[in-house]
Amino acid sequence: MIKKELNTQWRMRRVTEEEWHHAEVPGTVYTDLLRNGEIQDPFWKDNEDAACALMNEDYEYECRFAPEGKLLSNRKKILRFEGLDTLAAVYLNGSLLGETCNMHRTWEYEITDLLREKENILRVVFYSPLKFIAQAYRKYGNIGNEDTYEGFMHLRKAHYMFGWDWGAHLPDAGIFRKVYILGIQEGRIDGVYIRQKHEEGKVTLYFEAEASQGEISGRRWTAAVSSPQGERYSTELGNDGRGELIIENPRLWWPNGLGEQPLYEAEVVLESGGEICDVWKKKIGLRTMTVRREKDQWGESFAHEVNGVCFFAMGADYIPEDHLLGRRSKERTRKLLEDCLQVNFNTIRVWGGGFYPDDWFFDLCDELGLVVWQDFMFACSVYELTEEFEANIRQEFIDNIKRIRHHACLGLWCGNNEMEMFVEERCWVTKYSEVRDYLFMYERILPEILKKYDPETFYWPASPSSGEKDDPVLYR
Repeated sequence: MIKKELNTQWRMRRVTEEEWHHAEVPGTVYTDLLRNGEIQDPFWKDNEDAACALMNEDYEYECRFAPEGKLLSNRKKILRFEGLDTLAAVYLNGSLLGETCNMHRTWEYEITDLLREKENILRVVFYSPLKFIAQAYRKYGNIGNEDTYEGFMHLRKAHYMFGWDWGAHLPDAGIFRKVYILGIQEGRIDGVYIRQKHEEGKVTLYFEAEASQGEISGRRWTAAVSSPQGERYSTELGNDGRGELIIENPRLWWPNGLGEQPLYEAEVVLESGGEICDVWKKKIGLRTMTVRREKDQWGESFAHEVNGVCFFAMGADYIPEDHLLGRRSKERTRKLLEDCLQVNFNTIRVWGGGFYPDDWFFDLCDELGLVVWQDFMFACSVYELTEEFEANIRQEFIDNIKRIRHHACLGLWCGNNEMEMFVEERCWVTKYSEVRDYLFMYERILPEILKKYDPETFYWPASPSSGEKDDPVLYR
């Protein structure tokens, strides 16, 4: 598979204006406007209000590019967006490819018949999130966090952007992650799941690899793992992408303060007719990780456990480092997480009112020994579980579970931030269906998807939570 990033020759403008401005992708509307002198620092005095008002308008991004010959020779071409915030229409050479409605998902479009040998024009139009949530609020009337604009829960966009008790009202937009064109000849790897079985002196890795793009002739799967010392273990997987590999004398991964963080490199290769179609390569840690819950004289324990050892979780919430996502970077995140080590943190909780962090965040937590409590992106509100909303969040869960699940640092998945207790107290509840939908989302849908895509990682319904629901007050 060939992968070409589209990261140059971007420009942007307000849809109501003719003048174009230079744009950086990945980036955002606010960071581009700030860079081009179109707005003042939104964190200075009351500039926030003027910047927020700009999101009542629509914005357009455009890129012109010519694909290289090697890419054109592939049988299928895919346009891949790893992060669009949020309501967008995507056009290639004047043809509408589709519309997006979730910044937490990956969006792909087949462009085989639309891609030209010479100049191509890619356009992405972003629509006002403020107008969308206002209309949704008038239609459904759900309520939530009082510091946030009404209707925020109806848009799968980082909730904090609409205001929070710690932050400003800056509902940014834009292409905040990378854009690629994929050239696919026979097929590609859709995902790899690795289970671990630990025994005295060895770890058995069970591989489950999946391919996409239909039937692949002469399919062959191989897997290999390299140790930190350079030892290499390899095996051939079955035609179904399943197989196992034994690592002798494993070096175990531990949280900060309990031991070292050796990382092994896992590689899965998909071949067709003797030619390599795609390669999946990630760093993994050899460890067991769960939460120990046992009845005791006070009720029930709740203790993080790694490699059979319970430890006291010391850490803090991780909220987005900047309202303007175009200013985030791996270097900035590393400095923050290294500071966490200096105060003896061993755990980081990714708060549910933001967005699922970039790959580099989890890579750094693997390296530094910071166990991640990963919320799904729901916080301080109730939701309207329409068929469309359910289909949208189901794909969001799948995209992010498959992206994150291999990381050594992943300690648990958590359904939401602070909503169980508020639903029990009827804090934001205006109709019974909101209580029902809460139970459906966190007691049925999420466990069902995790059982399929990451059954090895512990799941907890909410933060805080009393566990699986046996309290009849929720059903009244």
